[in-house]
Amino acid sequence: MNRIRIAKFGIGQVVKHRLFPFRGVIYDIDPEFDNTEEWYESIPEHIRPRKDQPFYHLLAENEESTYLAYVSEQNLVADMSGEPVTHPELDDWFEEPESGVYVPRDRSH
Repeated sequence: MNRIRIAKFGIGQVVKHRLFPFRGVIYDIDPEFDNTEEWYESIPEHIRPRKDQPFYHLLAENEESTYLAYVSEQNLVADMSGEPVTHPELDDWFEEPESGVYVPRDRSH
């Protein structure tokens, strides 16, 4: 029997990775792993996350670059720094933040 998992983080929330120096804004959530086996196997086994948890799509950034990231819930923590995210695609997805959470744009048209 499958357990229903409730995502710990939400769309528009700023999070950071537990192990690696990057942060980002969540723009989509998969209830469990939904990427390729090749991607999954590329993660070193000693830090490979479980598949039976939410995975988050991030507009990610570090000191050198911006990119899209796919991260397991177990590897994320809330970013409470209050620093703005500067990803170039941010305006495509979100309005200005309210109380530290970016407000999704209406993408229905």
